[in-house]
Amino acid sequence: MADPLHVELVAAERIVWSGEATIVITRTADGDIGIMPNHAPILSVLVEGTVEIRTDSDEYLVAAVGSGFLSVANNRVSLLVEHAELSGDIDVDRARRELEQAEGADRSDERQQVAAREAQARIRAVEKAT
Repeated sequence: MADPLHVELVAAERIVWSGEATIVITRTADGDIGIMPNHAPILSVLVEGTVEIRTDSDEYLVAAVGSGFLSVANNRVSLLVEHAELSGDIDVDRARRELEQAEGADRSDERQQVAAREAQARIRAVEKAT
């Protein structure tokens, strides 16, 4: 088996998760990307969505993330985001209420559009983890 990836999911205020993984799947401005060991170097913009991580001990983690950056080089994956929540820490009822509120707001308000995408990401993270 190839060397594992060393992954760091870092939000503005803290390290959300750090460890070894066999695959990372996330969404960039260009679309979804899967990263496995020995992936070509890449620097990309992340959009609101989910990050899926399969650890080297076969644990499956899902996090909801805000926008940020992805860096991959030499089997090191860095996800630097505004904010991130692991699926187990997400209050899905609260996320659903926030989504309803954001969808009911003025559609031309960019902040409300971002809030809606972030709430959708939190809901998807919980759904993917179950």
